[in-house]
Amino acid sequence: MSDHIKHYWEKQGETYKNSHEASWGDKFAIDLEIKNISKFIQSGDNVLDIGCANGYSTFFYLKKNPNHITGIDYARNMIEHANESVKTLNVGAKIEFQVGDIKELDFDDSTFDISYTTRVLINLPTWEEQKLGIDEAIRVTKKGGKIIFSEGFYEPLVLLNAMRQLVHLEPLVEHDFNRYIKKTFLEDYLNKKGFKFNCVDMTSIYYLGSRFLRELVTNPSDYPGYSNPINKLFYDIEEKFSGGGFGIQQLYVIDKP
Repeated sequence: MSDHIKHYWEKQGETYKNSHEASWGDKFAIDLEIKNISKFIQSGDNVLDIGCANGYSTFFYLKKNPNHITGIDYARNMIEHANESVKTLNVGAKIEFQVGDIKELDFDDSTFDISYTTRVLINLPTWEEQKLGIDEAIRVTKKGGKIIFSEGFYEPLVLLNAMRQLVHLEPLVEHDFNRYIKKTFLEDYLNKKGFKFNCVDMTSIYYLGSRFLRELVTNPSDYPGYSNPINKLFYDIEEKFSGGGFGIQQLYVIDKP
């Protein structure tokens, strides 16, 4: 991981401590991510959370009664705050956090029933490095298990910006610590490896509303940030309906044969 990217996330951990803001300011999108990943975690699973940040999302998955959850993150400050929460919440041996690198996971082959990333592959600056992370997540997952990549994707960004251009809105841009994954690259890579997979479009209505329609029907200065009542309306719709390819944040769910 490039030094400036690691520095950014270390600073996020230091600044926001145990808040969801450490990993992302958009709590509605994080909630959608949690709800959709939760559907694939079964009671008794051994789970690996790759890119767990301060553990804000990780603790929610304990409700699915897994056998154990291991969270890893490259930013030491994030892990320190995650371990503080373990003590505060008194969850005992059910969950642990440690510093780790997705490109070189410190686990044996076929260790986990389910492994998932949460917006961590996009912090790797090249497709070649992203493929290393993909391979490592697959390697440590058991046969018959699932790998989930919850990431930001390039094609929905292009689609949203085409819509914004039609009404003369400024384009959305990637942060300098992000490199969105091309869906075509990921799908071709998984197909060549012979994996069956499914894409879960879990945020399209929310993104269309919060990153496009909101700016047409309101003054953005009246509803700053993500956690505002306008975005909540689109979040509520998203929980019942989705689709259209506008959701930059999507899940790819892979079955390991």
